[in-house]
Amino acid sequence: MRKSKGYRHGTRRLFKKHIRKKGLRPPDYILRDFNEGDIVDIIIDPGEHKGMPHRRYHGKTGEIIRKQGKAFIVYIRQGRAMKEIIANKEHLRLSRSVIQTTN
Repeated sequence: MRKSKGYRHGTRRLFKKHIRKKGLRPPDYILRDFNEGDIVDIIIDPGEHKGMPHRRYHGKTGEIIRKQGKAFIVYIRQGRAMKEIIANKEHLRLSRSVIQTTN
């Protein structure tokens, strides 16, 4: 049996950025802050490795429960189970479905 090389092995093109969006994000992503109860989407930013959730949660929507240091605890549903995901704010964005319904 082949030895495992880690759960990120072979994901080189999975989270590839568009050529015009490469590099650091604009400052508003760093200055943005979330509150408890906000509905967010987990969108992994490949340029930032710290606080990156597992790739299976990419595209999932959840609710912010609390803040833990610089990171946030996001409560999401995976099948029948409810999971708590720890992710930095670089990998989170306000859910567009919630933004459209409030306007």
